[in-house]
Amino acid sequence: MAQLSPLLATRWSPHAFDPIADLTDAEVASLLEAARWAPSADNTQPWRFLLGRRHGEAYKRILTNLTPANQRWAGRASALLLGAHATTGPAGGPLPHAAYDLGQAVAHLTVQATALRLHVRQIAGFDAAGLRADLELPPEVRPHVVVALGRLGDPLSLPEDLRLRELGLRRRRPVADLLLG
Repeated sequence: MAQLSPLLATRWSPHAFDPIADLTDAEVASLLEAARWAPSADNTQPWRFLLGRRHGEAYKRILTNLTPANQRWAGRASALLLGAHATTGPAGGPLPHAAYDLGQAVAHLTVQATALRLHVRQIAGFDAAGLRADLELPPEVRPHVVVALGRLGDPLSLPEDLRLRELGLRRRRPVADLLLG
């Protein structure tokens, strides 16, 4: 296997979060700063975030809009971060690469989280219309991902199906499977 930075090699997406650990203001600022410096098409920086900390109203609203399968573990995360992107630019034109740019910002946030010994799990299973209404998002902002953030918890506290996934070996497809042609 090719040499990887330890930040990439040790990154993984747990379901088990410590249900009593909180993120510090400095950690949150560092994560958002990492996202801010991600590259974007024409430097449009179309990503928008809404952070909900455990016990806060935004957290509750984000959590209730996750699928039931995700709610059963995500409620232990220290924070839930809605990742969204603008659909139009400052001049009113479309932003065709906004979702890709948001992905770059979340990837930067994820690597920074690993550097801070925090963990991230990205969630696609949620009710976008419900989030839009419950969080009163502007019409030009599209919810795209929810990110669970926190410190690693006890995998034995998870339901059996998730515990087995959590404790299993990490697997990745070989590079040859990812190449076209």
